[in-house]
Amino acid sequence: MGVTGKTAIVTGAANGIGRAIARRLAADGARVAVVDIADGSETVGSIRQDGGTATAYRADVSREEDVARVVTEIGRDHGPVQILVNNAGLHPDPPTLIKDMSFDFWRRTFAVDVDSMFLFIRQVLPAMQESGWGRIVNLSSASVYAITPPGGVQYVAAKAAAGALATGLAGEVAEYGITANAIAPSVVRTPGAMHLGGEEMLNAVASSQLIKRVMEPEDIAAVVSFLASDDAEMITGQVIHADAGSTRVN
Repeated sequence: MGVTGKTAIVTGAANGIGRAIARRLAADGARVAVVDIADGSETVGSIRQDGGTATAYRADVSREEDVARVVTEIGRDHGPVQILVNNAGLHPDPPTLIKDMSFDFWRRTFAVDVDSMFLFIRQVLPAMQESGWGRIVNLSSASVYAITPPGGVQYVAAKAAAGALATGLAGEVAEYGITANAIAPSVVRTPGAMHLGGEEMLNAVASSQLIKRVMEPEDIAAVVSFLASDDAEMITGQVIHADAGSTRVN
């Protein structure tokens, strides 16, 4: 599938969707760098127990110096990065109406959800360009294409930017054999989703989907696995709606 022996970064991989993505890429044969501000040792332990290769790195993904440091460390430990999955993100917690929102709260969301993507992309591009192969996947959200829930406008705006960053980047990197795409999931069963709405919210969202099952982190990991493979060589500049049919995009 093309990822065996390649070095992959997954941000926000200590739990939730990021953990599932890290586990899947490791199962596919990649050497996975688990990057998170939280302790990623549990993710790494589960990967190694299954025979995969992974290392945890602590970093605040919104800080330029942290990103530069961690990419250097990953290159030293595992070789040049060829797969980047920008998964780290802040949820709207607590939900806050824009009239009550501080600029710091707004900026922190964009710093983690968008600025981090720019910082990691800028750091890994030279190695990808030199090798003539690369995969960049940003995590967006299906909420971008639906009615914005009250109190989450900063999250939806940031996730819209995450998708646009991938589609815009694709034109700059295609000549180097690099693809850039985004995935827009529906609500997924993660610790963050359980904290915000619990099982009742998850079931309500699932009932509005064409496929009436609560989405699991592994559902998104499977899409990342495909986009990182050689089979997805001709897919770039796209936002993939992995949302169980909750939105229709023309």
